[in-house]
Amino acid sequence: MSDLKSLIRTIPDHPKPGILFRDVTTLFGDAQGFKAVIEQMAARYRGVPVDAVAGIEARGFILGGAIADKLGCGFIPVRKKGKLPWETIGQEYTLEYGTDVIEIHADAVAKDERILIVDDLIATGGTAEAAVKLIRRCEGDVVGASFVIDLPDIGGGKRLDDLGVTWQAVMAFGGH
Repeated sequence: MSDLKSLIRTIPDHPKPGILFRDVTTLFGDAQGFKAVIEQMAARYRGVPVDAVAGIEARGFILGGAIADKLGCGFIPVRKKGKLPWETIGQEYTLEYGTDVIEIHADAVAKDERILIVDDLIATGGTAEAAVKLIRRCEGDVVGASFVIDLPDIGGGKRLDDLGVTWQAVMAFGGH
């Protein structure tokens, strides 16, 4: 697949005026494109011990499950507050318009387990940073983070850099 970027639909003014929403569902709908992006996201971690992939709700579930299968490891759902059925731990993070909380099951990560964080896009980095903090609170080791899209003008990657987390994105889009 030579141009995965062409499989991303851009929706202007969503969810508010001035925002260019990068829709990965069109990429997911293309069998060769989906396979190629999963391969690229998993490739860096082949040969690296990974115990589980932590996929951030909701598109991170789709990607994370496929990457966990490729790496032969488990999967941890990172969900919005109140969605998991058992005892949870949560981490608050800031959004452009307020705060939110993500959660994992209290027993999802054991001490020293090696976890790869996966999501479709890194923009402000708030959700990814919260996922790192959750895993570290459980004494897990974040081996990296992998995204389909980076929006470098927004600066979320720097938040992961500041936490000492190695990360990658398959592609980048300028603008907001």
